[in-house]
Parts: sequence; C-alpha cells; structure tokens
Amino acid sequence: MPSVCFYFQVHQPFRVKKYSIFQIGNDHDYFNDRGDGKLNNGKIFEKVARKCYLPTNEMMLRLLDRHPEFKISYSLSGVFLEQAERYAPEVLNSFYRLVQTGRVELLSETYYHSLAALYSFDEFERQVAMHRALIRKFFGVTPTVFRNTELIYSNEIARYAERLGFSGILAEGADDILGWRSPNFVYKPKGTDTMKLLLKNYKLSDDIAFRFSSRDWLEWPLTAEKFARWVSEHNGNGEVVNLFMDYETFGEHQWESTGIFDFLRELPGRILGHADNDFKTPSEAIAAYPARDELDVLRYVSWADIERDLSAWRSNAMQEAALGKLYQLEREVLSSGDEQLMEDWRKLQTSDHFYYMCTKWFADGDVHKYFNPYDSPYEAFIAHRNVLEDLHIRIKKVEVI
Repeated sequence: MPSVCFYFQVHQPFRVKKYSIFQIGNDHDYFNDRGDGKLNNGKIFEKVARKCYLPTNEMMLRLLDRHPEFKISYSLSGVFLEQAERYAPEVLNSFYRLVQTGRVELLSETYYHSLAALYSFDEFERQVAMHRALIRKFFGVTPTVFRNTELIYSNEIARYAERLGFSGILAEGADDILGWRSPNFVYKPKGTDTMKLLLKNYKLSDDIAFRFSSRDWLEWPLTAEKFARWVSEHNGNGEVVNLFMDYETFGEHQWESTGIFDFLRELPGRILGHADNDFKTPSEAIAAYPARDELDVLRYVSWADIERDLSAWRSNAMQEAALGKLYQLEREVLSSGDEQLMEDWRKLQTSDHFYYMCTKWFADGDVHKYFNPYDSPYEAFIAHRNVLEDLHIRIKKVEVI
C-alpha cells in the first residue's frame, strides 16, 4: 500500500532593498519596507497571505476535519515566521490551529533558510538550534525530521542531521542518485547509523506544483480523480509517495482561477477512496517502513531547476564572490557580540539572495524572476555586495569601540 506523505515548504525572505554605493556607511536599514510592492517585504507577505496562506490553511483545516485519516507536514522558515508575526499574525494563528489538530507535523530547517551547510557546520548547527527554539516557542513542539534549505542534500548533510539528533531527513529523488531505484521507498543515508531518508517523487510533485495550469501539457486538465489514480498505481511497487512542494503552489504559483483549490479540496477523498491508500507524516513514514537500501549520495543534490544541483545559487562568479565574502565575515561578526550585526549577517545568508543572482536562465523569463525585486541578476549582486561593504564597516567600528 502506498502512504502519501504531503510536505510543504513555507518561506519568504527579507529581501534586500536596492542599496547603492552612496548608502554605504550611512544607511544600515537593509531590509526596510519602504518603496513599491517589489521592494516592500510587508506588502509582498500580505499579498501572499491573502492569495495563499490564509485560504489554503482554512481549506486544510476543513479537509482535516472531513477526513480523519488525512495528514500533512510543513517546514516554516524562521524568517517566514518572523514576517508572519510582524505583518500578518492571523497567518501565524492559522498555522497554530493546524498544528493543534495533532495531524500536522512541523519539520526542522535552518532558521534563515541559508546555505550554511555548505560553508560552516558551526553556523548550520546554530541556525538549526535557533529554528527548533522558535518552533517550540510558537507551537510547543520539537521537530524530529530535518529538511535542509532547498532540499540540498548529501551524505555529509545527512550525517550532520544525525549528529543533531534527527531521525529522518528529506531530499530530492533525482534520477542520477537513485539509478534503478524508486523514490517510493524509505532509504538509509550512507554513513549514518539510524537515520532514514525520504525522497521526493518529483514527477508527481511537479505535476501539481509546475504543470497543473499548463494547457500545453498532454495531461491537462489535471483532476483529483486522475492524480489519485496515478498514486494508486504504485500499489505493489512502492510504500510511500512523497509529494513535496512550495506551499505557494496554492493560490500564488497556481492562481485560484486555475482550479487549484478545487483540485486540493477533492484530492484527499479521492486518494482515500482506494482502500490500500493512506496518509502519513514524515516521522510516521520512517517509523512505519524499513529502509529498503542504503543510498550513497556523494554530490550535492537539490530540488531546484532541471539540474537538481547547486547551480541555482553557485553557477557564476557573482554568486561565488557574494557567498565567499559573506561567510568570511563569520568570525568577525560573531566576535563583535553585536546582536543587530549578527541578525543582519544571518538575514543576508538566505538562499533567495543568491537565487536572484542566477544568470543561467534569466533571459528566458523563468522562475528565477518569481518574487524577485530586482531588474537583473547584476542588480541583485550589486545590492548584496554594497550591503556587505556596509556590514564590514560596522564590524570595524565595533572593534574600535
């Protein structure tokens, strides 16, 4: 029987304003909310709250009430939760109501949705601890399963997660790491003792997240009945179908006019209509099913773009320079003891900043422009570089004092 494991990433960055060279040394407000909608973090958050978070959470609550067997899971980034508390407390409350049902699992990640696992295990560990503390503060639960930023994964990251006490970790079910294997089983990461690995079924997940409204797709229109049939076809050749996607799929990436909410409303009932199907949270899935094989993942894999690697954040000289400079400041920032400096430095680590600098598909007007406040990758790089220069000046002033 295939168990369906629904996982949603919920995240919004503190976007850096268009910070010019003339502001260096004079303006330390990097993430303010002045300006038009493209630059105003509060306005962006409120817009997405209206289109996605509030209506989708309300629907999820109704579905959980209607179907006692239905279960879902979320990873809420720390910077998302900060903005929810600041700009739309009703969003935070709606997630609290979901968790209170007892059938919604919260996962752990880095507080700042950062790439720290690639650069500093110490900073990675600090941010995971910060995120755990925030989840306990807002929801009164402690996550046991880990989801790294952008599903970035390798053997090493699995070992990091195990050292931090997690029992499971999520990753992309990329074809080249699976080989002949199926993503629809639980695996053991190579080099770990008790850790288990859940792999995204990217074909089924992307049918909802990316192809749902595409009229050029041969399977359009996608109905709940059709999708439930595809899931049920894994009876006998899979134990858990992991459907991982951004929560903004509902109402923002796929607008209400596409029928995405009607699809979601019908989907749990259609899946449960097959007697062999059920829903499980990630922790339930890893407890219910044994690891069927050990998976050796030497390269970094992610869920971004068709390459499913790090190229969305590390494919050009601008990105490498920005990331290198940022993490070179770690020791000086932490030694300063300045809480505001440390917070600003960590907000600059959020992966979105480097995604906005990506040039590989920019001319095609692709997903890299979504929620992007900049007119070009170069503008994103210049703003981030100028902010880092100002940050360095602030560090030196603290050292003098």
